[in-house]
Amino acid sequence: MLWTLLVTFFKIGLVSFGGGYAILSVIEREALSQQWMTSVDFAQAVTLAGMAPGPIATNSAVLIGYKVAGIPGAGAATIGMILPSFIIIIALAVFFFKVGRERLLQMIFYGLKPMVAALIVYAAYRVGVNGQPLLGINGHTLAVVLIFIFAMIGTMKYHLHPLVVLSVSALMGIAFFM
Repeated sequence: MLWTLLVTFFKIGLVSFGGGYAILSVIEREALSQQWMTSVDFAQAVTLAGMAPGPIATNSAVLIGYKVAGIPGAGAATIGMILPSFIIIIALAVFFFKVGRERLLQMIFYGLKPMVAALIVYAAYRVGVNGQPLLGINGHTLAVVLIFIFAMIGTMKYHLHPLVVLSVSALMGIAFFM
């Protein structure tokens, strides 16, 4: 099982372009296909991973690895997740500092940014609805949307500290879902 965790998260790490939130849908697909957890479990794990310091993808790997195989599983998943990034960033650093600010490289980055944004929006959608598609407006959907709107306005317009947004969102969750 440890080898499966290591290899699975190594493969995920190889395609983790755009940061942790952008790759959450890939992590979810693997966790579900391996039957390591349900969609609801995954959404809860991502919520917990987002509250902890550090990259959310790595934190998610730790939580999934721990659920599957305890502390050794958490270690295997974490190593698998970060090893590709380590190797790739070393190669990119060598390339970037040799090539510098070539126009082609800048155009590639401009092309990748919208793709990364789309992956992040998709991951937010999946986590926000606990892996369930929105089939209509109901109390749960409305509560999720209100918490989302508060979090967006609080961070973007009022520049609230993330811990304030996190705390108020948690209280809103208690109020809405109690």
